[in-house]
Amino acid sequence: MTGISLAACAGLRAWLPLLVVGILGKTGVLPLGQSFGLLARTEMLVILGVATVLELLGDKIALVDHFLDAVGTVARPAAGTVLAASVLTQLDPAVALVLGLIVGGGTAFTIHSGKAALRATGTGTAPGVSNAALSLGEDVLSGGLLWLTMAAPIVAFLLALAGVALAVWAVIAFVRTGRRLIAVVGKRRRPS
Repeated sequence: MTGISLAACAGLRAWLPLLVVGILGKTGVLPLGQSFGLLARTEMLVILGVATVLELLGDKIALVDHFLDAVGTVARPAAGTVLAASVLTQLDPAVALVLGLIVGGGTAFTIHSGKAALRATGTGTAPGVSNAALSLGEDVLSGGLLWLTMAAPIVAFLLALAGVALAVWAVIAFVRTGRRLIAVVGKRRRPS
């Protein structure tokens, strides 16, 4: 449950959940798998801290947010994989990594895809303004879900599952809208 919830957070923000898990691992609040102790190393926490600040600030700036989303298509599932695998402390590291890839990477990628579909809709309606507002909402959602993952793991897990379902719906709706738009534009271009 914890791995899926953390991976859902990574679908919104790649570096913030890694930073929080690293801090929780360093303080002993969250045990990490034997191969993932590097997340709790001081130099890693500094790197994750800088990456978190850059992601949080850069995501509010038009064009930079598009670049971050493109990078996030790879980074967020990778972060989700590491996060999910890092909390599978009783498993062999290789097995934990494979399960992390399937469950964590898949969850993060699905959330990221849904977020990208919603962002594309937001960009079309009010460029710049709506993306900054959506970004702030993503910050709050990711941070809130991180907190819930530690405070109320079952609630966080259920919200993560709801987030995955919402993301799937958003992607399907985006694809359907795109198909309709392509059909309308295609009809207008054809000579009568």
